[in-house]
Amino acid sequence: MKLLASLFMAAALAAPALPALAADAPAPAPAAAAPKLDLAKGEASYSQVCVACHAADGNSMIPENPKLAQQHPEYLVKQLQEFKSGKRASAIMQGFASMLSDEDMKNIGWWLAAQPAKEGFAKDKDLVALGERIYRGGIADRNIASCASCHSPNGAGIPSQYPRLSGQHADYTAAQLKAFRDGVRTNSAQMTGVAAKLNDREIRAVSDYIAGLR
Repeated sequence: MKLLASLFMAAALAAPALPALAADAPAPAPAAAAPKLDLAKGEASYSQVCVACHAADGNSMIPENPKLAQQHPEYLVKQLQEFKSGKRASAIMQGFASMLSDEDMKNIGWWLAAQPAKEGFAKDKDLVALGERIYRGGIADRNIASCASCHSPNGAGIPSQYPRLSGQHADYTAAQLKAFRDGVRTNSAQMTGVAAKLNDREIRAVSDYIAGLR
């Protein structure tokens, strides 16, 4: 009996270790999740809800609307869920996101991730050097971290953590940085802290530099 009790106690102590390890493990790669997705439905949902603002292939031609092609799907799903809940404020996007289920969002996110992103270009030659300095090195004397430390040197980002930025419309990036700075966008404390230290000229510079990243 003592032996059986010891075995049961050992099993009870060991059992919780498995979920803890799973929670600490890196997020699964998109390929691992693919069997549970329906990319055809993702394309269909995207065509019904998103295409007018973000273009048929996710490469928006409207400077105020973000390019979504090749974006990390986990990031896209998170943003759609937060638009739907109101955590990220946008009356327009809340309306569209409210039409989507979590399954729809995942299908759309992974479909968009498979669409090649089109390259963008920096346009302000007078500010691009400043933008590069901020993106790559931050501003040390004001404790502003480099953008590259989270979004990678080429703007590819880090899947499931930090979004892809390379080639993004400068107008859109600048608008988001100002929204973080001014407390309009509140769904990332980290970005609020960074943007709070940037002035308008610095925001324009780094946004323009990002547009030409590849």
